[in-house]
Amino acid sequence: MEVVWNLLLLDEDPDSESILTSMLEETYRIQKTTRINECLKLLTEKEIHLLIINDDIIKKSKTEFIGRFIDASVRTLVILTGTANNPEIIIKAINMGAVFHYIKKPWEKKNVRDIIDDALRTYARNEAKEHLIHELRGIIDEMEFLHRISQKISEKKSLPRLLNDIMESSKLLMNAEASSLLLYDPEDKKLHFQVATGEKGKSVKKYSVDVGTGIAGWVAKNKKPLLVRDCYSDPRFNPEYDKKTRFRTESMICVPLIRKKKLLGVIEVINKRGGGAFEDRDMALFETLASQCAIAIENYALTETQIEAEAMERELDTAREIQQELLPANLPDYTDIDVAANLIPAKRVGGDYYNILKIDDNQSLFFVADVTGKGIPAALIVSTIYSCLSSYLKLKQHTFDLMTLVQGMNRVLIESTTPTRFATCWFGLFKHDSKQLVSLNAGHNPPYIFRAGADQPIELHKGGLFLGGLDAPYEMESMRMKKDDVLVFFTDGVTEAWNKKEEDYGEERLIEVIQNHIDKTADALLEEIERDVSLHVGKAQQSDDLTCAVVKIL
Repeated sequence: MEVVWNLLLLDEDPDSESILTSMLEETYRIQKTTRINECLKLLTEKEIHLLIINDDIIKKSKTEFIGRFIDASVRTLVILTGTANNPEIIIKAINMGAVFHYIKKPWEKKNVRDIIDDALRTYARNEAKEHLIHELRGIIDEMEFLHRISQKISEKKSLPRLLNDIMESSKLLMNAEASSLLLYDPEDKKLHFQVATGEKGKSVKKYSVDVGTGIAGWVAKNKKPLLVRDCYSDPRFNPEYDKKTRFRTESMICVPLIRKKKLLGVIEVINKRGGGAFEDRDMALFETLASQCAIAIENYALTETQIEAEAMERELDTAREIQQELLPANLPDYTDIDVAANLIPAKRVGGDYYNILKIDDNQSLFFVADVTGKGIPAALIVSTIYSCLSSYLKLKQHTFDLMTLVQGMNRVLIESTTPTRFATCWFGLFKHDSKQLVSLNAGHNPPYIFRAGADQPIELHKGGLFLGGLDAPYEMESMRMKKDDVLVFFTDGVTEAWNKKEEDYGEERLIEVIQNHIDKTADALLEEIERDVSLHVGKAQQSDDLTCAVVKIL
């Protein structure tokens, strides 16, 4: 559909409207007035994209109109026109910051069209920026909600109370009339209500649901989320619960709780307050909540086991399990790059984490993090980082913005960790069509880029402070990668690996071993790095996680 632009002409010249109409195409809708008050009224009542004002009218109002226009806070752009006999008025109006351009009379068709087209392009850009700001505010609100959920997960409270808090929060966030959480019992193969909020919550809690029956049963059986905009028109909906509780279910989102491919239960929200149905954006956010609930249930069970056992070894085993489960099981397949990555955990389990993810067909994210501390506290922070990353990618896969991700993750860690807990991270956004690498280093060891003919690698330093410290600004740097370039990113467990003499492995030795085997595949080069580090460490105990990744441009 072709856009129609609305132009308002404030001019006492009786011929100005017909002259302007003859110069423009049908995509411009022109309305004229000679009175200032009527002009301001139209600006507040209608969507006016461009206002063209004769400077004689501005002179008569002693620029008072421009001030009233600014106070109205409309997004309309303003063009002044006239015979240029009022230069002091023109200058004053422009200095007030409300005027986009000046068109001298008599009008020349090409000049008028060029200036108006330029103004409307600017208007369109401004609208796009406003929309982007609105979207970013929405993302921040969603991430703040996820942060609150992460806080609840880390609180020491009973599982029923924890789940009830989460579901009450979800009901408020999505403006739903009711919400419920059902856990799956593998012994009787049924779903049992654990949490049911809303007017009829108490009534429904005494019932159970067979897997495969109703919406919740279908979601549990198929392990797939479901958005139902009209429940009574869906053959899977079971109206028996409405009859028993005298509640009317209109629309619903139901999402499975899955952890390690294992069904834990389902969660659902019912009926949008104020009428209407849930939308796809609601379901995306609710799926994120489901993953948080699954982590909460698992973490609760693990924490209870740790308390009962009171054994450091069990805690370390649990931390190692959390760490390994969050790492990618397989790296993506590429035709234009060769990738390899590995994490060798230390006996006391550090807080390393890495990932290589396909965002879409043209973008991939390279990521590595090193959390302070060891054991369960470090593993839980890694879990928070993982949740932020996966939640953002799920919600904003098609509008991915690296800076928004980093700033949001930093705020979550600031609010959910203590001052002594933080994470150094490196983010690399690779665009496959242009081979452009965008780098942001948050206090981490600088990754290296090895290029043919260069004596020393390029180090990627630009970024800012580590995550979880201060809400400080970050900067990015960009580099076009070339064929046979090799990118290596790692944690300090590599360069600070000690031998029996307490000597570091060091950056120089790492660079040397990479340069000696630069022609090998990514997997083979990674093996050479690990072999050389192991040779240096010898019989000394590994004191920190060792994480390293290699990306080779084909």
